[in-house]
Amino acid sequence: MLCVHWVHITQALAIAVALGSPANATGLSDIPAPVVQAIAAQHLPMRAVSFAIVDPDSGRVLASLNGDTPRSPASTIKLITTFASLDLLGPAYVWQTRALLRGDIKDGVLDGDLVLQGGGDPYMTLERWWKFVRLLRDQGLKAIRGDVVIDNTAFSLPPEDPGAFDGRPNRAYNARPDALMVNFQSIDFRIAPNADSHQVQIVATPAPPNLVVDNRIGLATGRCDTFADRVDFEVASEQWDRVVFSGALSAHCAQLSLVRVLLKAPDYAFGTFVELWRQLGGQFAGKMRIEAAAPDDQPFLTFDSVDLAEVIRLTNKFSNNLMARHLLLTVGRERYGAPATLDKGVQAIAEWARGRSLDLQDIDIDNGSGLSHTTHISALQMAGALGAAYHSRYAPEFIASLPLAGVDGTMKSRMRNAPAGSVRLKSGHLDDVSGVAGYVTTPAGKTLILVSLINDVHANNGGGEPVHAAIVAWMQGNL
Repeated sequence: MLCVHWVHITQALAIAVALGSPANATGLSDIPAPVVQAIAAQHLPMRAVSFAIVDPDSGRVLASLNGDTPRSPASTIKLITTFASLDLLGPAYVWQTRALLRGDIKDGVLDGDLVLQGGGDPYMTLERWWKFVRLLRDQGLKAIRGDVVIDNTAFSLPPEDPGAFDGRPNRAYNARPDALMVNFQSIDFRIAPNADSHQVQIVATPAPPNLVVDNRIGLATGRCDTFADRVDFEVASEQWDRVVFSGALSAHCAQLSLVRVLLKAPDYAFGTFVELWRQLGGQFAGKMRIEAAAPDDQPFLTFDSVDLAEVIRLTNKFSNNLMARHLLLTVGRERYGAPATLDKGVQAIAEWARGRSLDLQDIDIDNGSGLSHTTHISALQMAGALGAAYHSRYAPEFIASLPLAGVDGTMKSRMRNAPAGSVRLKSGHLDDVSGVAGYVTTPAGKTLILVSLINDVHANNGGGEPVHAAIVAWMQGNL
């Protein structure tokens, strides 16, 4: 019944476009005056702005501008990825990370290799990785006489330049998916001057033994100013396993913090495993190998991820690119079998959209995260997907995953004047792109769909925010 109902909504949108209703509005008379004023105040051309306000119950387009113009959606495309994942896999879906034994174990000593097999867990934080290692110890494993084997064959991805998007390969948002991704491959450096020791100390968390930190920062005298607080950071090896800090920091300067993606994913998993294993009293003196688990390896421990509902909440609330990319790969693997590939994920989303009667055949979802120069979607296409989500069996889980304006996630400091809990919008930002998409509830209790996408150089530096806010304010004051 819900599926039939949404076909009706999709048809209503299509009819609205065909009849030249507000869905294709280009005249100022079709757009709320406060929105026109906000667009003009930000020096945005009307052709660069698309928005659609839709009643999810009737499918009626209440107001729109350039609604069927393809736009770069930035991170709002995560709404398609997360809704498809939730709809296809269900909120209780989990990923599994396994430990297998290649050899005999006696009195807690493994006379052979320990195989760590990744299943694509998108949220293996350092705390959860510690728990995984702790469970190995609790199961009686004390020493590993062989090697640690990393099996990340659940994902099959082509070579990728992590700096191709913006030339910043070591930033967290550019991290590349891996079937055994630990802690988003990130190292948190705390840099603090110490007048007593006459040194600048660097503390890395985690501190895997296969990462070399070369500290060349000098302690400067005098007050903290632009000449005494310059710290430079360099990744000094192709394997990202050596970093060099240089410059100078005054003893009067505050502690600095720097987070970077370092090592390669298998090296990071291995290094942090060894660090935690030894901290927990485990013995190991071997090396790392990367290879698939063998059929006769003995299962020893299976570790479940947090459930999909929580992964979707974290992905949307905090706009996590890596988690969104893992979701796309996972739906492809579940639909077409292992290993997960980007093509399988894209094909699975396309097949899902056709089954849902969603008009998404012309979009390029790329990697599913929005960190892309090729992804495009129209405001009405996005609104159609949000309408389907609103009427889906997992609507509560999906809607709750969106950031609340003025409350949490990427919307915590935005639209604070909106009534608490009334605005749930996924935001998106790239160079020349600003967007929001989600649900707005009016004072009368009516929930409406809003998609607002701006593609223009003036959208940089917050130029799109007043336009999105003006649309929300008009909705809550007039609808």
